[in-house]
Amino acid sequence: MKKYLSEMLGTMVLVLMGCGSAVYAGVAQPFSAVGTLGVAMAFGLSVIAMAYTIGNISGCHINPAITLGMFLSKRISGTEAATYMIFQVLGAILGSAILYTLAKDSASATTLTGANGYTEILPAFIAETVFTFIFVLVVLGCTSERGNSSMAGLVIGLTLVLVHIVCIPITGTSVNPARSIGPALFQGVEALSQLWLFIVAPFLGAVIAAIVWKYIDVR
Repeated sequence: MKKYLSEMLGTMVLVLMGCGSAVYAGVAQPFSAVGTLGVAMAFGLSVIAMAYTIGNISGCHINPAITLGMFLSKRISGTEAATYMIFQVLGAILGSAILYTLAKDSASATTLTGANGYTEILPAFIAETVFTFIFVLVVLGCTSERGNSSMAGLVIGLTLVLVHIVCIPITGTSVNPARSIGPALFQGVEALSQLWLFIVAPFLGAVIAAIVWKYIDVR
């Protein structure tokens, strides 16, 4: 249970800090704008912080796509993977609830999902699939038997920064089903209507990453 609670806590921090940076300090905000790079850094730094906080407890997946990749790579059981995902979603909902309470009366022009307007389906699906593939592939490599475990959290966090820098203008960047589910529940109909894409595409990217890693991993 400590592992699952750690995953819930870690995902809560990721959503609260990452989405919070977009809501309060993203592009075109009336607050101190940090721009796309600042929002990207907020997500990456959240992962780094949690990796070195709960990594030794749960592995710090805080992302159902990573958990799926780990399951397909036979590093965790199906039951454990499913429970991880449940607690990750709960953590995302908790983080979103806190952020909603803080930001609902603010002057923010950014939604909790991190993107305004309707997302174009095909470019968004391709982007979320490809960037999740890259992200999960890095995670699988860094956490493999030959990976440098002491540097894994830093490398994974910085990779997430890189992914956000490129992907924010396309989709607002999810590459994490839990990170999308939590905010969408508070955002409303528009976000919920697009939620399937931000679940299916990251999972597809994770599946591809697991297949590719299995092929290139020399044991």
